[in-house]
Amino acid sequence: MNMATLSRPVRHLIAVILLLSATAAHAQAPPQYVGTAACTGCHADQAARWQDSHHARAMQPATPATVLGDFTGGAAGAPTRFFREGDAYMVHTEGPDGTPRDYKIDYTFGVDPLQQYLIAFPGGRYQALGTAWDSRAREQGGQRWFSLYPDPAPHAGDPLHWTGRDQTWNYQCANCHSTDLRKNFDLATNSYATTWSDVNVACEACHGPGSNHIAWVQGPPAEDAGHKGLTAWLRPNAGEWVMNPQTGIAQRSEKLVSGELDVCAGCHARRKVIAGNPVPGGKFLDSYLAALLEPGLYHADGQIDGEVFEYGSFVQSRMFRAGVTCTDCHEPHTATLRAEGNGLCAQCHMPAKFDTADHTHHAPGSTGAQCANCHMPTKTYMIVDVRRDHSIRVPRPDLSVALGTPNACTTCHTDRTAEWAAEAVARWFPGGRQTQPHYATALHAGRTDAANAEVLLDALVLDTNQPAIARASALPMLAHGTAASSAAVRAAIADPDALLRMAAPRAFSAALSASTAQTEFSLLRDPVRAVRIEAARALSGADPRTLTPAQQSALAAAYAELVTAEMTDAERPETHLNLGLLDLRRQQPGEAEAEYTTALRLDPSFVPAMVNLADLDRARGQDRQGEALLTRALALEPQNADVRYAMGLLLVRRHDYAQALPMLHEANTLAPDNARYAYVYAVALNQSGDAGGAIALLERTHQAHPGDWDVLSALTALTRQSGDGASALRHAREMAALRPADPQVRALVKSLEDPAPR
Repeated sequence: MNMATLSRPVRHLIAVILLLSATAAHAQAPPQYVGTAACTGCHADQAARWQDSHHARAMQPATPATVLGDFTGGAAGAPTRFFREGDAYMVHTEGPDGTPRDYKIDYTFGVDPLQQYLIAFPGGRYQALGTAWDSRAREQGGQRWFSLYPDPAPHAGDPLHWTGRDQTWNYQCANCHSTDLRKNFDLATNSYATTWSDVNVACEACHGPGSNHIAWVQGPPAEDAGHKGLTAWLRPNAGEWVMNPQTGIAQRSEKLVSGELDVCAGCHARRKVIAGNPVPGGKFLDSYLAALLEPGLYHADGQIDGEVFEYGSFVQSRMFRAGVTCTDCHEPHTATLRAEGNGLCAQCHMPAKFDTADHTHHAPGSTGAQCANCHMPTKTYMIVDVRRDHSIRVPRPDLSVALGTPNACTTCHTDRTAEWAAEAVARWFPGGRQTQPHYATALHAGRTDAANAEVLLDALVLDTNQPAIARASALPMLAHGTAASSAAVRAAIADPDALLRMAAPRAFSAALSASTAQTEFSLLRDPVRAVRIEAARALSGADPRTLTPAQQSALAAAYAELVTAEMTDAERPETHLNLGLLDLRRQQPGEAEAEYTTALRLDPSFVPAMVNLADLDRARGQDRQGEALLTRALALEPQNADVRYAMGLLLVRRHDYAQALPMLHEANTLAPDNARYAYVYAVALNQSGDAGGAIALLERTHQAHPGDWDVLSALTALTRQSGDGASALRHAREMAALRPADPQVRALVKSLEDPAPR
């Protein structure tokens, strides 16, 4: 078309259309990362404050300006020695084969209270050295080299050895220490081509890619001019904190509207990445699968145990529910506290009411009078890194007495008991928090298989006054519940909080009512990715013939998302173990075998894949192959309870009780809290003729797990067979208390109450 031959109005119309098309294309273009240098010209003040922050120094090339450790030839425990070769920082230490050699330090990692060092390895890997520099002041015990794993240090070949897969920076650390981190892992070659836009935690790590913001500054306003082209809008709404003179506590004047926690949680949470290259600004659960209050990570009352960072604690707190955000306490660019000592809390808590001896019951200015020491107790990680619990809780030594959870009082007063602390708190605050129920009771009951666990867990799920993460944490423990839990599961499926909907599929079981089973499928189309993939995981074994076309379509789409989410960590053998388990649920044993084989290609010593591959051999009638795998696994990990249990079952299938019993005994000894292992060992004891030993073991296990159905039913049957009718009746009544609507249990109780023949 020749524009010159067209009339002026037509040419003008075409020009307008082309301009509008170009503008629309520009507005719709995905934002790109531009690097910190593009931000500092307009944001010099923020950049200056950020420059010395922990975020800015999260990862840096190893230079005299960044390296804090002593590389003057000092030893850090044989054979590790640090030294310089010209401008290069070097370490002489044990390599992946156990042979000491020299390695060049490429990057520093972190700055305070410790600094680690990264070393380039083949395949694009960077490995984090297991010896770190204690950067604290000498008077605090710092200025020294120390091992992160001193008791004992992992040996070469161990995943925790500094050359092992659990110390690979590309997977373990990189995502939160650099900006626009792209792992670029190639499964075929088992190698990385990892890239970043900034080596450290820079502007765009929080504010998102900046190209559209720059376009907004330089050109005509885009459609999202309200957010200035930013993907992550971190400025809260116009509400302010207003002090309530009656309570002495500030309140927000408006309901908080901010995406801040979603951005911070990406790195300050125990979580799994479920979306490739997450971009700041989206919902946290669209990119990450959050850990719940699980044993080993949190105590039953939600206090920190494992290394869980801040998110899971903070969302339990009353501060979170009141609208407090991270930057109310932390200056976002320096990443330091906004005030020192009790001055930080005084922003929202009137000192005249709270910073007094009448409230603290400690001398003003003393350690015990510091708000954080009582309400944010600490735990030390990585030998020297002291971190505070962000659940900002009232100390509950009464829970320590009842459940064994820690408390701030006896953490400080180490010579005193929890009973002493509970009595003191009750005297000081006679109507205090210790008089109120706590979700710890239900979670502890669920963890210990208490007889009343299901009732307590159901009540917790349904109690909307409790923190969402605590309610969500109850749901996985209902997976072996009865139809009585259907109401709680349905409520979780419909809950407005995505944490509840994410956890609801983990409670799915055949015992739930038919109506509840139908509601499960609604989660496959949930607006939040974490919810959809957990629903797909739980429903992956559903028979397609029983589903409507709409349900089949929703399951297929969500399952594809689940596989993609798993493959974000394709370098990990655990990923392929998980995919293999999903394949088995979908009746695809060939695909499962391929995934287990891939796991072993990535890590030939990955024992869980051997155990599951051996179980697949069992299902295919190939126990001889399975035995070879389990024998190999036992040689690698002789103290692995799962391996001994699997080998014991294999020997039971051969009726070789002479060899099976020691294996099952060892599994039970190595994992004494595993009720299933005790149950199977007891059954094997009984079959071998030791009914008394079986009953004794089941009684001990029942004391520790009073709500375990298999243990209780076996105990009832064996005591009845032994002629101990009184014990059998007692245990049958316990079964009836757990499942009062079960007609078979009612009939069993009746037969034991009236054993006379009819």
